[in-house]
Amino acid sequence: MTRSAGDGAPPQHPAPGRPGEVSQDAPRGRGRSRRNFAGARPVMDDVARLAGVSKQTVSRVLNDNPAVRPETREVVLTAMRTLGYRPSRSARSLASGRTRMLGVISFDAARFGPASILTAINTAAQDAGYLVSSIALDTADRATVVRAVDTLSAEGADGVIAIAPQRWVGRALAEARLDTPLTVLENDLGKDASFVTADNAAGARKATEHLLDLGHATVRHIAGPTGWLSADHRVAAWRTTLEAAGVAVPEPLTGDWSADSGYELGRRLAADPDVTAIFASNDQMALGVLRALHESGRHVPGDVSVVGYDDIPEAAHLLPPLTTVRTDFPEIGTRALRLLLSQLDGPPEPPVDRVVPVELIVRRSTGPAPAGR
Repeated sequence: MTRSAGDGAPPQHPAPGRPGEVSQDAPRGRGRSRRNFAGARPVMDDVARLAGVSKQTVSRVLNDNPAVRPETREVVLTAMRTLGYRPSRSARSLASGRTRMLGVISFDAARFGPASILTAINTAAQDAGYLVSSIALDTADRATVVRAVDTLSAEGADGVIAIAPQRWVGRALAEARLDTPLTVLENDLGKDASFVTADNAAGARKATEHLLDLGHATVRHIAGPTGWLSADHRVAAWRTTLEAAGVAVPEPLTGDWSADSGYELGRRLAADPDVTAIFASNDQMALGVLRALHESGRHVPGDVSVVGYDDIPEAAHLLPPLTTVRTDFPEIGTRALRLLLSQLDGPPEPPVDRVVPVELIVRRSTGPAPAGR
């Protein structure tokens, strides 16, 4: 472990001045004089000496120990400000038994959703005084997941967040029986598990109802890969919404989240003149659908209305601008961190709501069903 500059250094000599002179801006202690730390970083011993308290009291102040009297706490904090003292992370770890480091395991981290969540976790962790160590995995078998958690535990992670949108990742985490506090995103490991997820069912229902309300006879669906919980929940909600409306429920087409798969499946739908409304399970696939419809001479939204999902930054700039379901990925990441910290520190203010609402953003890619349809 690298030692902070000044750790273990001999005491510094008093600043030049009359013997016994006390600095006017020094905290009121036990007659101690302010020292000159030019060229050397002040350490906890220096704070204790200037404040006229023990090193243990300084440690208690750093760790917000309620046993410290308010007036003593203020004297110590004033000494820290006077000296420009900043506690090293290693010192705080030794004092608290915590590393102030959290681990994140992500899958398919290059996609917009996971990347946005990871960014939010990093930001929220820094605000809470934690560092983040992340591992991106390509495979999700149990052994790989366990190795990732073991790696983070060996690095001293106080807790782990897993961005785990696939069902088999959830099973791997559940079977691993981990001792490290864990919060899972986009996966429900059971009623006692710590998880956060977007309201995928509500999002799919909003998208489908929007198209039906515009007068379309039914809605075709391009689903995400089977086994992804978000995709499965959206398919189920799309189907239930059509059934509740008493309209035909066509067989969904399955893509792989990519614009290429949306394009290929969009070409098949574009060739069917009865298709007037398409709901794609993410914006990238919707982008492929828009190109396929354009190449086939089907106008959007005059002939076919298209709804995507996620509201990627480019969605508002497509031609036409894409109607989509907005998922608040930063909020998912922030709530996940709060939920994990509640396991480490005890419950925060109010309990964390584990289901994040979604919003339908209506733009110009949807419109009334063509006349006569």
